[in-house]
Amino acid sequence: MPLALLALAVGAFGIGTTEFVMMGLLPDVAADLGISIPSAGHLVSAYALGVVIGAPLLAALTARMSRRAVLIGLMVLFVAGNALSAFAPDEHYLLAARFLSGLPHGAFFGVGAVVATTLVAPERKARSVSLMFLGLTVANIAGVPAATLMGQHLGWRATFLGVGAIGLAAIASLALLVPRDATPAPAAGLRGEVAALRSLPVWLALGTTVAGFGALFAAYSYITPMLTDAAGYAETSVTLLLALFGVGATIGNLLGGRLADHAMRGTLFGGLLALVAVLFAFPLLMRTPATAALAVALLGTAAFVTGSPLQLMVMEKAAAAPSLASSANQAAFNLANAGGAWIGGLALAAGFGTTSPALAGALLAVLGLGVAAVAHAVDHRRAVPAGGRERLVASGTPTAAERVPN
Repeated sequence: MPLALLALAVGAFGIGTTEFVMMGLLPDVAADLGISIPSAGHLVSAYALGVVIGAPLLAALTARMSRRAVLIGLMVLFVAGNALSAFAPDEHYLLAARFLSGLPHGAFFGVGAVVATTLVAPERKARSVSLMFLGLTVANIAGVPAATLMGQHLGWRATFLGVGAIGLAAIASLALLVPRDATPAPAAGLRGEVAALRSLPVWLALGTTVAGFGALFAAYSYITPMLTDAAGYAETSVTLLLALFGVGATIGNLLGGRLADHAMRGTLFGGLLALVAVLFAFPLLMRTPATAALAVALLGTAAFVTGSPLQLMVMEKAAAAPSLASSANQAAFNLANAGGAWIGGLALAAGFGTTSPALAGALLAVLGLGVAAVAHAVDHRRAVPAGGRERLVASGTPTAAERVPN
């Protein structure tokens, strides 16, 4: 494994920690700033809004810069946002600081995924992306619990200073380990990057991300009431069970990366089918504590098997200018977060039961399968024209598509 992938994983670890730690710190932040917990919940939304806006915007604005310089600059912005969060005097300043912290999130993962694939042989591209995302999944196992514990004992401001320190470590790692000559400025520039988003296959891949991960968040957003009301767990046990989700996500991420290097589209379809099965089984699995714990782990595994193939598919469909499309995939992931939570909430509000968000998620996963099937049909039609003879579609990375079976 190239050490540069470790530098990318360190950055992903810091970003994953700051994204999810706010959920555990909401009571402490609300009490310290004298606001209600629902008002403090806007801090989560502010970060997500920063991700959605920052992912395509920063990728477009930095299109002609060296990708190594872009990654370092994004982490500088990340450190600044977390430092400002630590010293925010009131709710409004903290909202602005959280928005600023979210801006580099999507662009870092998008540009980082492009860089990761340049560091390895073509047949290991998906694995390289999964190793970068490993930082994000490990953050759910170790980073978020440790940062939450720090906030509870030293104050929530200390948490953001600690996350800022992780960002500084990532900056140093990127500067030392990412080779300069491996990350030149893209030739396409801003116009070429924007043109990449006009491709129907790119939009179908992004649509698969929204539906597939929307399925995950429809269920995961309401996992606590499922575990307490349906499975009978005490609220004090939920944190440990959520760590099981992180373990499952880590396993799924590594498995998906390895499998996608052999059959990218097959891995995507397999992961979505597994997600459908797990979510439809949730009402049964939530009946006992043991099977509920298994369900949480399986949910993480099934969902994150699709992460690397989806990211790589977007990059290959926009092969001539992948940075903006890759970053847009991260924006799609956060749209899935918001949309999935909203759809799961509708199922609860309609009175369909505690586990109904999982069934709503299963329907979203079926929709994701449908979009992926349409994408496959479009690719097949482009590869095999009316005459019946297969043709080669030009790509910005020659032979990239041929090396990764679909």
